[in-house]
Amino acid sequence: MAHGYERHDCEVLVIGAGGAGLRAAIEASAAGARTAVVMKSLLGKAHTVMAEGGMAAALAHVDDRDSWKVHFADTMRGGQYLNQWRMAEIHAKEAPERVRELEAWGALFDRTADGRILQRNFGGHRYPRLAHVGDRTGLEMIRTLQDHGVHQGIDFHMETTAFRLLKDGERIAGALCYERERGRFVVFRARAVVLATGGIGRAYRITSNSWEYTGDGHALAYHAGASLMDMEFVQFHPTGMVWPPSVRGVLVTEGVRGEGGVLRNRDGHRFMFDDIPENYRNQTATDPDEGWRYVIGDKNARRPPELLTRDHVARCINREIKAGRGSPHGGVYLDIAWIREKLGDAAREHIRRKLPSMYHQFKQLAGIDITVEPMEVGPTVHYIMGGVRVDPETQMSDVPGLFAAGEVAAGLHGANRLGGNSLSDLLVFGRRAGLYAAQYARSVSDPTLDEDDIQRAAAEALAPFERDGGENPYALQRELQDLMQDLVGIVRTEAELLRALEGIARLRERARNVSVGGNREYNPGWHTALDLEPLLTVSEAITRAALERKESRGGHFRDDYPNKDPQYGAFNLVVRKAADGTMQLERRPLAPMPEELTRIIEEQK
Repeated sequence: MAHGYERHDCEVLVIGAGGAGLRAAIEASAAGARTAVVMKSLLGKAHTVMAEGGMAAALAHVDDRDSWKVHFADTMRGGQYLNQWRMAEIHAKEAPERVRELEAWGALFDRTADGRILQRNFGGHRYPRLAHVGDRTGLEMIRTLQDHGVHQGIDFHMETTAFRLLKDGERIAGALCYERERGRFVVFRARAVVLATGGIGRAYRITSNSWEYTGDGHALAYHAGASLMDMEFVQFHPTGMVWPPSVRGVLVTEGVRGEGGVLRNRDGHRFMFDDIPENYRNQTATDPDEGWRYVIGDKNARRPPELLTRDHVARCINREIKAGRGSPHGGVYLDIAWIREKLGDAAREHIRRKLPSMYHQFKQLAGIDITVEPMEVGPTVHYIMGGVRVDPETQMSDVPGLFAAGEVAAGLHGANRLGGNSLSDLLVFGRRAGLYAAQYARSVSDPTLDEDDIQRAAAEALAPFERDGGENPYALQRELQDLMQDLVGIVRTEAELLRALEGIARLRERARNVSVGGNREYNPGWHTALDLEPLLTVSEAITRAALERKESRGGHFRDDYPNKDPQYGAFNLVVRKAADGTMQLERRPLAPMPEELTRIIEEQK
């Protein structure tokens, strides 16, 4: 049976319309390439709008000791030196220019007293470095990029999901997509494709990620023959809402801690002082008053322990909860109201001005006034450092013509991402991906589409309608989320990871028999069925890589191997699809770092 489809031709196809996708599309269009953007949701609804705290860039507006060198060293240290050093260098050098560019396009950043872009403290950053718009920075980024991008002649396709990348021999040729509303297939022929699909959070039960984050880009690249890297490193943000159940996992920005919020257990003890890593001791306050002086801008004060890296803070919170010292609903307390001791009556207005979204979020969703009482928070799956392995300069994968930027791309963050580096990552590498995708597109001819490939992929997508009485896609997704949360979470062991692999294999077998009713229009059950394959692919990749890395480093903690092992610091784990369809891992040695960058790191230590 032949399956019909609508067809579009372009030179650069961008899949995803968050910060990275919009910035890539703007750059590709500006470079003269005919550019199309497909997005799973609506324009303006990308998960980037949920990024709250700010974007990291060494502007040195608040502390003139900051520079790209310090930012580079902080990023490498936070990533446990598994980062691709060239990506970390490019990011640190180019982030200030990207922030100023966004400002020139209309972004309304918070300001210093003399009118410059204000910057706030954030975990893992030595100096105040995050340019921000209250606690709604991601929303302002998307608004600005959209307002700029819609005038560039870019072709936008909303509520359209990419199902399969198409190839012409070894090179990329486009993508088969489907419209979520009408269920119709759309084929895009493209000389270059940029993946900007975000993360994998919906593979877990508790996540800050929106419904779109089902690992689509990771799986599209993997099945097209590209390598995935660092998939074992999943970041659990320390502070997500834990109550009420309907909003469990919703992000509580790190900006709360950047503005003076402290973490306490049920006994009122500020437990972060109990566990300060040796390599951060000379930078971290050992008493509350020194931490407060840091928050209000005393250059001689050391940062409070609540602003240590996210992996460390998440494990400390997890430890308190497991030990029975948590809050009533299974979290701990995050308290910003205590600053009334320092600011008096002005504290209430200060909190509402600095953290307007957080104030309204807790007021409306939990009935809590954060200016007078503490919040209950706990770890939530937030980000994956792993993704498509790309060239640091161009963002092209090892499939010619396939590029990736943002969370779907690996390399910048190593074993752990610093807060705020994600938004500047979107701008820096979104721009590069768009620029080099356009250059690549100009260097090649139009690809040839294989009609048989298109028909096979379309038949595969429609297969759930052909089965009666099969598996329920919602039930399978829930089982996978429970499995990943319980067995491949913050703390991992070999026995649990092996159980997870067995469970994923069983779920994959059952997913082959998933069935849906109704027709293709307005059918969320069908969409859920099609999400299962990418969710299973990324879950297997995460679990296999976590099993292979027999140490604890960054966002990966093995209870049976609790220490760092130097031999595992010499390579990245790369996942590829073998010729027989199985998933294979290999150890890819780190590229030697130039002497001048090694010297910068040593100086910053």
